Formats: sequence, structure tokens, C-alpha cells
Amino acid sequence: MKLLTRMIKLALISSALTQPLLAQQEEQNPNQTSTTNNAIKAIEVPSYNLPSNSDWNLHAVPEDFYRSPYQINLFSAEHGQDNQRLWSQTKSVMAYGFGVAGFILMLPEDISKWDKENGVFSKWTENVKEGPTWDRDVWWLNWVGHPYFGGVYYQVARKSGYRQWDAFLYSFTMSTFYWEYGIEAFAEVPSMQDLVITPVLGWAYGEWAYQKEMEIRRTGGEVWGSRTLGNISLFMLDPIDSAGKGINNLFGTEVVKAGTGGINFAKIPLPNGDFEDQVQLSVNYQLGSGKAYQAPIDQTGYVSIKDPVDIGIIGLGLNYGSFSPGNHWGLERGSANGWNLGLYFSPTFSLKLDYLKGKLERQNSNSKETFEQFNVAANYYFNVDSDWRPFVSAGAGEMLYAEDKEEKGSSTFALNAGLGLHYKINNNFALQLDAKRFFNSKYSNQDDVYNLSLIYFFGEGQK
Repeated sequence: MKLLTRMIKLALISSALTQPLLAQQEEQNPNQTSTTNNAIKAIEVPSYNLPSNSDWNLHAVPEDFYRSPYQINLFSAEHGQDNQRLWSQTKSVMAYGFGVAGFILMLPEDISKWDKENGVFSKWTENVKEGPTWDRDVWWLNWVGHPYFGGVYYQVARKSGYRQWDAFLYSFTMSTFYWEYGIEAFAEVPSMQDLVITPVLGWAYGEWAYQKEMEIRRTGGEVWGSRTLGNISLFMLDPIDSAGKGINNLFGTEVVKAGTGGINFAKIPLPNGDFEDQVQLSVNYQLGSGKAYQAPIDQTGYVSIKDPVDIGIIGLGLNYGSFSPGNHWGLERGSANGWNLGLYFSPTFSLKLDYLKGKLERQNSNSKETFEQFNVAANYYFNVDSDWRPFVSAGAGEMLYAEDKEEKGSSTFALNAGLGLHYKINNNFALQLDAKRFFNSKYSNQDDVYNLSLIYFFGEGQK
């Protein structure tokens, strides 16, 4: 609560810094009518108070661009993207991460828990080889913390003028290779949930936050007719950029070109060997003389309505099914439930992560054991012009027996193949029924999984 109070105070300070500058503008134009003031209110905001330097859909886009919607433009600036801002932000984020890693490396081993004698890179190699695994993090870390971080990465590219698909690819690249298989792999095994949830739900959250910010700025920075509420809202959506804009308004020039940062939830080692849950706030600013390139004043074009790929391809849902474990596990057939998250690239193809967990009875015993499975599968659909689409699937995952993965023989990697049926209820909802068989060579075992999914599609949903 104290943290929230301080954040609101900072937003109010930002609002106070903005007001004198707006008042000064009104004094310089005393003869304008109130109607005219309202009409041009959105563009009277100084250019350095805008959230982005460029936007790809403000420029002429060739028609063939839409024939290949999944083409990658992340490494070019053909449509007005600000690749210099993107690279500057990337260096800032990476410098912060490596700085933290370097600091931990200097700590005593009983605090850092990093094995320096055998080399920290050997630990990194072990973790990378073992992963990805199914982590046991608390729900809010996986479903709140990681989508937030994914959204932070996403907006770095989005606010540099890139379209949604490129911004998602940037978020995926940073969260996967820089963080999960980079910095964090020195400390723990890469997590399957983090690899999927961070960039995918980060896309959904990041785009929502981006559009909300654009909406507020198009109204002149007001929420419910209040500039103070507007500044608080902008601050909560992106506290780093909002604080930087307050500094720019104070000096009347673009001293802060861009800022990055975020909130991290982590277990920090204590000198006595215990761990403490901490909330960490990181901030990075790119500072300059104020002579940097200014953002275009036309705010009305800052909603990307022409994106050939948008959040509508993201599907999030609930699973209900049953396990039929092979003989190796010594468990009876039983029910399970879980969740799914996927990208439905077209009516003919999707990639989906499914997770199921159930309590199954031991054979010849009344005791019950936890049994889980997760798998990432590619799905190919037929009869695409109909609401009923049969499909075939193939993928890989893991069967988990008992929540304690250290138990001998408790988990195994498995390939899977199956058949299913997808029913489109409407653009935003669908039902999916599938049956899969899992094969593993470790135990020469086969497991059958049956699953019914209710799926929600974001934005305008399935096309």
C-alpha cells in the first residue's frame, strides 16, 4: 500500500509539472476560442510528451505487406520504426541484467549460492541441459509477474513504432534468450511456463496498456475530464516513461529520450542461508541534451488499426480431461483439469501449450498420487471454411508423477500425437476436444490423455 501511495504521489507531481507548461501555451494564444482550444487540445501537448517516436502504420505500406502477415520487420525500419530507440532500450535492459549478475557473482557463495569453484558457467550448462521444466512458482508470479515483464519487453518495441507481431517477437527473444536461457539460467532451470506465458500474455497485456495510453493521450491526457486522473493512469500504465515525461515537461525539452524499468518479484538469499521474498524496482533512463529527434505531433494516428496480425490470435482457456496412465506408473485412470495457452496463426495452423493435473489412485491401494502432464503441440486443421474443424496434432512434453520431481522415476519426456475437433462458437470463444497418445522410450511406456478445452480469444478474436 505504501508503494502504491508513493507511485500516485509521483504521478501527481508529474501532473503538477505539466500544468504550468500548458498554462504558458494558453497565455501565448489568448485570442483562441474555447471551441478551438478543445478541437486542438490533443496536439497542443508538447511533442516530447508523446509515447513513441514513430509508428509503422503512419507511413505508406505496400499491398504485398498484407499478403505475408508474419514477415519479420524487427531488424529493419522500412515503415518509420525507430530502430535506434529500440537498440538503445535493449542495451539499457541488458546492461541492467548483466550488472545484477555481476553483483551477485561478487557476493560470498553462502549468500549467492553460485558455485564459483566449479565455475558458474558449468551451473548454467547444467540448467540449460535440464530444462525446460515445469516450475512450482506461486500462481501470481506466473500469471501476474511474468505477463507484466513480457509487457515491459513488448512495449519497448511497440513504443519504438513496431507493429504487434514484431513487438511480440522482440518480447519472445528477450524473455527467452536474454532472461530464461541467459541471466536466470545461471541460477535455475528454465521454466516452461515462463517461456510461454511471459511473451504470449505479455503481448496481450502490453498491447492493452499501449492502447489505453494512446486513448488517454488522444483526449489530451484526461480521464473522466480530469488531467490529474489522466496522469495517475498514465503513470500506472508505464511509470518509467511517465516519470521521464514529467522531467521533460519540467525542463521544456526532451532531456529523457526514453526509459525502461519494471517490478521484479524474487527470492533473495540471506546471510543465514534462508531466503526472503522481495519486490524490486529497476529504473533505466537514456539522457541527452534535449536536441534529440522529436516525436511527430499528430496523435490521432497512434492506434494501429491496420495490423495484419494482432492479439486476436492468442487463445487462453480451461482444460478438463482424463488420464489413462501406462503400466509403468502403477496408477488407475482418473480425471484432471488445467489450462491452455496458444497462438492460432490461421484457420489451418496453431501452436498450443496444454497442462492437466489430477489425483489418481494407486493400483491395489486407496492412496492417491498427483499426476501431471504438459505438452506443446502443433495442430493442423481441416475443413477451414466451417465452424467444425477436425485436426491432427503432434508435439512433445513431459509426464510428471508426484509433485516432487526429485523422486526417482517421477517424470519423463514424451512425444505425442493425436486427433481432435475444434468448434468455433463465435469470434471470441471456441471448444476443442482432443485425444493424444504419449510415447516415451525411457520406460517403454504409453499414456493416453483426453481433453476438452474452452478457449477465449483476445481482442476481435478469430477472423
